[in-house]
Amino acid sequence: MHAVIAEDISKSYDGIQALRGVTFRVKKGEVFGLLGPNGAGKTTLTAILTTLLKADSGYAEVAGFSVEEKLKVRERIGVVFQEPALDTKLTARENLEFHAMLYGMPKKEREEKIEKGLELVGLRNWADTLVEKFSGGMKRRLEMARAFIHRPEVLFLDEPTLGLDVQTRRNIWKYIRKLRDEGVTVFMTTHYIEEAEKLCDTVAIMDRGKIVKIGRVEDLKRGLGEDTIYVEFFGKVMEEELNTLRELDGVKEVLASDTTVMILTSNGDRIIPQLFSVLSEGRVKAVRMKTPDLEDVFVRLTGRRIAD
Repeated sequence: MHAVIAEDISKSYDGIQALRGVTFRVKKGEVFGLLGPNGAGKTTLTAILTTLLKADSGYAEVAGFSVEEKLKVRERIGVVFQEPALDTKLTARENLEFHAMLYGMPKKEREEKIEKGLELVGLRNWADTLVEKFSGGMKRRLEMARAFIHRPEVLFLDEPTLGLDVQTRRNIWKYIRKLRDEGVTVFMTTHYIEEAEKLCDTVAIMDRGKIVKIGRVEDLKRGLGEDTIYVEFFGKVMEEELNTLRELDGVKEVLASDTTVMILTSNGDRIIPQLFSVLSEGRVKAVRMKTPDLEDVFVRLTGRRIAD
């Protein structure tokens, strides 16, 4: 069974295509990550799936209902947007109380769910503190508790840890895992490589309005080979240097981006010494090797880094 279905979704703004025929499916109970740089179309797609924006064409379904049935979809989802949407003049408990009342929850059930939500995100001791006194991380955690208070089938998180410090980010990851363990399907967007690798069961790599690859995280990385070598040059990489590297025994693929070359190989330890013998003296600024991650997958598929 699938919690989210998107088929050939397209959307344009003033003649500029934000989404170009996006198609994918999200299984129930998994953490699905949409990974890509700012401007890739992730937020636009999330807005369509959460019924806040209408697609120009295509079909989308969430929790078994077409996104055209807005009320039915909204009853079954929770959403945490990039921008905070809390009432800072209310306490944490009052924010959750107000949200639960909007969903028509009986008083006893509201009280139970609010206590559970505050406990889940580690804010029980701040339940009666005004939100205006909260740090950015505390506000983010409260927004997650609010989005979960009515027990949604699908939780949408748009860049859930954007701008947070490392420790707070890892705490948010812990809460997301707890929600998944409770059977909630989590659909999240991110441009953080580590976040996608640590949290997501399935990742869709998105660039310039299109999904260029989708799969389980380990399968995506395994497709690159065992090692990735980055060679940073003094000055722009020349074509003859790329050709020289491609001819080295054991090199699977060579990709260039301005002053940096990415080499895919099954034997990095053997390749590195050869680099210095075949390249001109004084050309190599730095060399580093690592096992493949989703950043390498993105570079191979798009020819550029997410940060670019």
